[in-house]
Amino acid sequence: MLKDSKVTANIPAADLERARRFYADTLGLTPTGDNPGGLVFTTGAGTAFFVYETQFAGQAGHTIAPWHVADVPAEVQDLKARGLTFEHYDLPGVTWEGDVAMIADVGRAAWVKDSENNIMCIDDQVSA
Repeated sequence: MLKDSKVTANIPAADLERARRFYADTLGLTPTGDNPGGLVFTTGAGTAFFVYETQFAGQAGHTIAPWHVADVPAEVQDLKARGLTFEHYDLPGVTWEGDVAMIADVGRAAWVKDSENNIMCIDDQVSA
């Protein structure tokens, strides 16, 4: 049944090798699966995501994958040190502390784009 199943993200890449370098070299992740269809990356938390090549990468215009972390500001600082630039959005009820959004009754979040122009979210919803 779906309610008992895991859900993973599928992340589009216009250039699979460029995406590999981003996720491996910039983010420090190692592919756990590599096949002609794409790359599988597994996190220490036991979740996985699949990066596949398509001409439609980066066209979503919305968050395609959230990363749930314990400390959003620390993750933002780490990723900034790796050369990433964070996105800022004008959202109702959101205040900003640097690159970290404070969302009333929800928590903290930050948005960054990957090498393929896909929007990723980093949030503190660790129980999600």
